[in-house]
Amino acid sequence: MTDFSHLDDKHQPRMVDINHKPATLRFAHARARVWLGEELIDKISQRELHTAKGAVFQTAIIAGTMAAKRTHELIPFCHQLLLEDCQITIEAASQGEIHIHTKVKLKANTGAEMEAMTAASVAALTVYDMCKSANKGIAIKEIVLLEKSGGKSHYIRIEGQ
Repeated sequence: MTDFSHLDDKHQPRMVDINHKPATLRFAHARARVWLGEELIDKISQRELHTAKGAVFQTAIIAGTMAAKRTHELIPFCHQLLLEDCQITIEAASQGEIHIHTKVKLKANTGAEMEAMTAASVAALTVYDMCKSANKGIAIKEIVLLEKSGGKSHYIRIEGQ
């Protein structure tokens, strides 16, 4: 059986003690793939998509950034981190999709994967919320960690895994 860091020896949930870990530069990059459909993608490619609720991508970037900074309030046992950088980009991809990329950096004694993935999740949900009146079939297809560095382990996702 794999050891889970958030379970104690009695298999009860716990926060991981990170006091013994050195503070190092940490980086995480996550991506959300959202299918909007060709009609909405065409509107996006012409200009920033605006709805009655406002500018879709700009609002999603703000929501994702706010979520990254508040991850510890949303995910049990996540440590409160002082992010030093949070960058979110949204681009039209192919076949009716957009890709939301989130990159976070900080110097700390624990990683920032959850912050990057929370940012991608909330940005994707914001796009869904703002565009659902135009297409009820919008689908958040994937939220993945693409890369992490700093600390003991480094990770780069190989596409197709």
